[in-house]
Amino acid sequence: MHIIEKQITISAPPEIIFRIYEDVTHWHAWDPDTQASELDNLLSLGSQGTLTPPKGNTVPIKVTAVEKNRYFTVTSKTALFRMDSDHELTPTDAGTQVVHRVTFSGLLKPLLIMLLGAKIDKGLPVTLQNLKALAEQHARNTQQNTQTNIQQPPTAT
Repeated sequence: MHIIEKQITISAPPEIIFRIYEDVTHWHAWDPDTQASELDNLLSLGSQGTLTPPKGNTVPIKVTAVEKNRYFTVTSKTALFRMDSDHELTPTDAGTQVVHRVTFSGLLKPLLIMLLGAKIDKGLPVTLQNLKALAEQHARNTQQNTQTNIQQPPTAT
């Protein structure tokens, strides 16, 4: 097994970040290593679909673990390899600690590490920074909308 793991603290609650994860067809908005993505049953256990990188072939994916607002794992596998992409959210005083982890296993693991390892190692921090920017913008918008609703007096009917 070979693991690549990166993490970041995001000033937003896990619920906001998980909503971004649930918008599967827009993963490309924050993950530059994804050109297109889709799942047949949203981000739910057993859901299957595809992920297309900017360069390379479309690969099948399956949601193999999920707990709303906490974590999910997407797995891509064949008879000769398996790649698990874990996404974990842990609430903290500063917001949410986000961990993205990619695990390679199987007979083709050495080849996958050689072809993808360095790219993933360099790409995960960019992905996390993009996710941070998007989630924190969503959090600011949510806070502004809440404050606006509180400040507006009720309308007479």
